[in-house]
Amino acid sequence: MSQAPGGGGRQQLQQLAETIQALDEEREELEKDIVGLRDQQEAIDEAIEGIETLEDGSIVQVPLGGGAYVRAEIQDIDEIVVDIGGDYAAEREGEGAIDSLEAKRDRLDDRIAEIEAEVAEIEEESDDLEQRAQQAQQQMQQQQMQQMQGRLGGEGEGGPDEE
Repeated sequence: MSQAPGGGGRQQLQQLAETIQALDEEREELEKDIVGLRDQQEAIDEAIEGIETLEDGSIVQVPLGGGAYVRAEIQDIDEIVVDIGGDYAAEREGEGAIDSLEAKRDRLDDRIAEIEAEVAEIEEESDDLEQRAQQAQQQMQQQQMQQMQGRLGGEGEGGPDEE
């Protein structure tokens, strides 16, 4: 018994489509990660700008969490607590704090570059799969056309029509 025309091709196309969709979802997640990392870099840049421009006696809004802020006066701009990773923080003087923040920003740059390389690989793989899917679809269409031509050609081979 023969298989339904194009049955294997349809299954292959379905698998390719599912793989392409999974790659697209992975790419979207990685792009969201990049956006989050860039947001962190912007926050670092704002912190560096604050350290460079604020002076003793400046009044600032300090976030308390949940969207609440309190006004506070800076007593000593050279006493800055900086996140050093792993849920740890350390007190640094102004330049040391800036150096720590710049190092963190550089690590974020490196991570962004790694993720962008992953995205490029995924896009390349997805493009390859899309080409394979187009080729498979074209082959299926050609096979269907050949089968249709075979059926149409086979109908008239029975000899002259009797009337």
